[in-house]
Amino acid sequence: MSGFSSWLWVTVSAASVGSAAAPDAAPTVQPPPAATALLAAAQSSAYSWDTYKVRLAALARLQGVRESTIQANVPTLSMNSRVIDLERTEPVAHTFGGVVGALSPYLRVHVTPSLVSRGQANCREHYDALSRIYVRYGVDPSVLMSIWGMETSYGTVTGSTDLLQALASLGYYGRRREMFENEFVSALKLIDQGVPRWRLKGSWAGATGYPQFMPSVALRLRADGDGDGYADIWTNELDGLASIAAYLRDAGWKPNVVWGIPVRTPATLNRYAVVSRITSPRCPQVYRRMSRWLSMREWRALGVTPVGRSLPDNEMASLIEPDGPNATAYLLTTNYRSILDYNCSNFYAISVGVLADAIARR
Repeated sequence: MSGFSSWLWVTVSAASVGSAAAPDAAPTVQPPPAATALLAAAQSSAYSWDTYKVRLAALARLQGVRESTIQANVPTLSMNSRVIDLERTEPVAHTFGGVVGALSPYLRVHVTPSLVSRGQANCREHYDALSRIYVRYGVDPSVLMSIWGMETSYGTVTGSTDLLQALASLGYYGRRREMFENEFVSALKLIDQGVPRWRLKGSWAGATGYPQFMPSVALRLRADGDGDGYADIWTNELDGLASIAAYLRDAGWKPNVVWGIPVRTPATLNRYAVVSRITSPRCPQVYRRMSRWLSMREWRALGVTPVGRSLPDNEMASLIEPDGPNATAYLLTTNYRSILDYNCSNFYAISVGVLADAIARR
């Protein structure tokens, strides 16, 4: 093992680093000065890969991961330079006049006839189970199907990247270190719960399974959708769908409320008067593009009219014009915000809603 001796690795591994010992953890001992120095170095901005793995092991112990899990997975981790390159070059959305690209081309790519027809076929196939999931969580089955289709093309593209290797490498790179380190430890906890390491495959950024959950979300919200007593989001479609429903309910989903409706805006609309004055602590650029909340009755009074179905007069909604004034527009309910919680992108959330409507033939 390059960078430090195997003796030092064993010594550092034996320390509990201040946490309660797991059932198979070694007795608590104080690390020698050399190990303390390595741990201190692993918290600086410049250290070797091997030293960084000492930090990951220590973080895992602090959160109660079993010593056997740490020893079986952390010392042999290799770096994945590909995910670091992807993190380094991940595109950032830029606006021109407040508009990010154009919605119509995005919808053509992400709401395809194939996704619609396969979503409808899956709804028919799983009708009884989706009905039970709806009763349990209150989430429209077509929305569950839409997210499953958007995330993994109904389970056909779930990712093949080793999660532990990817998350460790992204933590080492450091741009979002705290987040990726927390996800790395969560992945180890999934192994503690019996999920085999080889099952933990996913996207380059660490999303896994049919719902494309990050490990911390999988720990908290994966759900049993078929009643067999185990929540398998990697191979069980119903568990994956129930887990998406559990996520949306946790994010504030309101039963029997649509995500939003397309509308027409009048030329006389005073957009300055409906601008939201609240800055969201999460994804502020995304939320900034939505107006303040008004009731459907108030929107009608301003001349905003539904295209097709409407909302109840007392339902609160915010306006978004993703392509700018006098183009495509939607009134969005609180359930749209729940979809944004899944993936904080207006184009993504609108696509989920549009695909769900197409699947449900609305």
